[in-house]
Amino acid sequence: MSFHEVVRFALRGLSANKLRSALTMLGILIGVAAVILLVAVGNGSAQAISDRIEALGTNTITVMSTGRGGSSSTALTKDMADALVDPVLAPDVKSVSPVVSSSATVTYEGTDHDVSSFVGTTPGWFTASNTPVGTGAAFTADDEAQGRRVVVIGQTVAEELFPGTDPIDKQVTVGGALFTVVGVLAEKSSTGFQDANDTAVAPLTAVRQVLTGYGSLNSILVEAADPGKVDAVQSEVSTILNQKLNVTSSTTPYRIQNASQLLATQTETADTFTTLLGAVAAISLLVGGIGITNIMLVTVTERTREIGIRKALGAPRRVILTQFLIEATLLSVIGGALGVAAALIGSSFEIVGVKPVIVPSSVGLALGVSIAIGLFFGGLPASRAARLRPIDALRYE
Repeated sequence: MSFHEVVRFALRGLSANKLRSALTMLGILIGVAAVILLVAVGNGSAQAISDRIEALGTNTITVMSTGRGGSSSTALTKDMADALVDPVLAPDVKSVSPVVSSSATVTYEGTDHDVSSFVGTTPGWFTASNTPVGTGAAFTADDEAQGRRVVVIGQTVAEELFPGTDPIDKQVTVGGALFTVVGVLAEKSSTGFQDANDTAVAPLTAVRQVLTGYGSLNSILVEAADPGKVDAVQSEVSTILNQKLNVTSSTTPYRIQNASQLLATQTETADTFTTLLGAVAAISLLVGGIGITNIMLVTVTERTREIGIRKALGAPRRVILTQFLIEATLLSVIGGALGVAAALIGSSFEIVGVKPVIVPSSVGLALGVSIAIGLFFGGLPASRAARLRPIDALRYE
């Protein structure tokens, strides 16, 4: 008997009980789709977090006060930020942006909007933080030096205060003072409960005069001359700050956040999370394989007399074995293919707030595993059918 005929007999066997075959394929379908989609969700989540971190700039470090010591002598100041721009002590530093931040109510022609993050900084912050201006222009170093009350607003602020109107050169009220809008930030992707576009950026001097006062800085953003020199910049910054703050112990009153280290840690965590999701989903594939074994054992039992007749007519053991193996494999292949299609369709929708990103290798792996499951779990029923003695099979009732 040719292989083509064996396949034809296998297809005939599957079509003899369409409902049973469909339910078995459904189990494989669910398993394959679950593996692909859960891995895609993990990958999508990791990608979203990586994008957020990279948006901050992987060639930057952020210095923040920890508040240890309870004294103003341990606070970050503008003088400390200026000291970091030292070509001798910090040759790898490209720019330094002192930052103060506060929430504020912005008003335009009777319309109020509460801005969650009103930032005061220097012009270098836009480049260092990877926050480009979409329309208009950023404020200049001269604006900052003169304390001019100009502001660059985020997309959300622009939409709330200037619906259908160009906000450039319009004046808004912040903290009782008038600020002139000189630009609108390019739109940023937002995640979680924080709107990245609900922000406004103004010269440090002006924000201190109107909102925050001349106290300590919230943070200092330091840009490295090259992404490969971030660690060197961190060391240089630590040395200068330790001198300024008279730090003599290993405990410092400040904390340095390294974007590249944060990205590496996140990537490692995300890979572990994605692997865990894939392993959990793989359990459903295993269940589908057990389902194939059960269905094929029932099929062998029901077709015992048919097997006996075929063996009595001279069908060799390998033909019987091959037929039932092909039946089991076809169940897993068709179910797996449908599972891949379902996963591809499902990936076009957000799942738990995450846009799935399909990993091509997961598609091939899930489909390959489904085929292997058909061969493995179909092996026992196929072997049982092939071992039947013709006389015993013909006497089976």
